[in-house]
Amino acid sequence: MTNILFLDIETVPQSPSFDDVAAEWKELWTKKAEALLRNRLDETVDSIYSRAGIYAEFGKIICISVGVIQQGNDPKLIIKSFFGEDERSLLLEFVEMLKRWSGEPQNYLCAHNGKEFDFPFICRRLIINHIPIPPILNTAGKKPWEVNHLDTMELWKFGDFKNYTSLNLLAHALGIPTPKDDIDGSMVGEVYWKEKNIRRIANYCEKDVITVAQVYLRIVGEKLVTEIEIKS
Repeated sequence: MTNILFLDIETVPQSPSFDDVAAEWKELWTKKAEALLRNRLDETVDSIYSRAGIYAEFGKIICISVGVIQQGNDPKLIIKSFFGEDERSLLLEFVEMLKRWSGEPQNYLCAHNGKEFDFPFICRRLIINHIPIPPILNTAGKKPWEVNHLDTMELWKFGDFKNYTSLNLLAHALGIPTPKDDIDGSMVGEVYWKEKNIRRIANYCEKDVITVAQVYLRIVGEKLVTEIEIKS
């Protein structure tokens, strides 16, 4: 288990609201939103802007939390977060850590829905910020078995590509206790732009990393980590 880096990211729109978006970006978002708004008469280009954070072209990363299991006489799940308003700085710190950690070819990254969201989102934002993609993240030119990415949602699918299961639902189905938090994913943008409380978001992100690690351990039949074994 020590060769897996569990991770989760939190993203927000580039601007607090659609009114604050620069003119050229308003036009681009309007074209994007038109496709999202088909058959949705209750929404507008303005009201749907809160979803811009899930698209790498219109959003940004404000937090990346990671976790590694250390085994031995005193096993631990070590948690660390990279967060802040300066996306490029937090990405550089994350990449430097990743380079140090991923030196061995048998090391893996693991996230829930990571192959569809976290991993590609990070890569796109690295390119936008003129930061080279670390080898462990870069899938270009690699054969499927050469990509060291694990995805707890994919593991749970067992080949059923129609199935989508949220991390919270999967944890409950597997009997894994999840922290009762004061926010959920839909509130991250508001907490970031209105409350300016990014530490609160980082705490939420770290708890998702813990849950991802516990879900992975449960799926592969390993013992879960206890609360006292979690260190940050």
